[in-house]
Amino acid sequence: MPHLAHIALIVRDYDEALAFYTGKLGFTLVEDAYQPAQDKRWVTIRPPNAPPHATTILLARATTPEQAVAIGNQAGGRVILFLATDDFARDYAAYRAAGVNFVRPPATHDYGKVAVFEDVYGNLWDLVEFAER
Repeated sequence: MPHLAHIALIVRDYDEALAFYTGKLGFTLVEDAYQPAQDKRWVTIRPPNAPPHATTILLARATTPEQAVAIGNQAGGRVILFLATDDFARDYAAYRAAGVNFVRPPATHDYGKVAVFEDVYGNLWDLVEFAER
């Protein structure tokens, strides 16, 4: 059955991206393997406590000028990824304490609680606790 295996996120530097995602957001490093034929690394991460076969984010280092231009703006200024949580207050407080920059404060909507933060490159993310339906 088809499913999303990875979502590519263009980054400037693997280690810089890993420091943010694993160090500040607590993501898990799934794989970091050097690919000598292409002189790149295959680096995948997933949110903390995600199931082992959950979709991962592939940190893809920009290798062309066109790719470099997209760093931090892959969604044209819109939120690109949605990080669901089971405890908004806990994770919002932990991310703020870790120095994550929230560009929109917490708000409550019919669908749940949400705040928008930016990653190390400026990509926008929703931290969201969905309301029970």
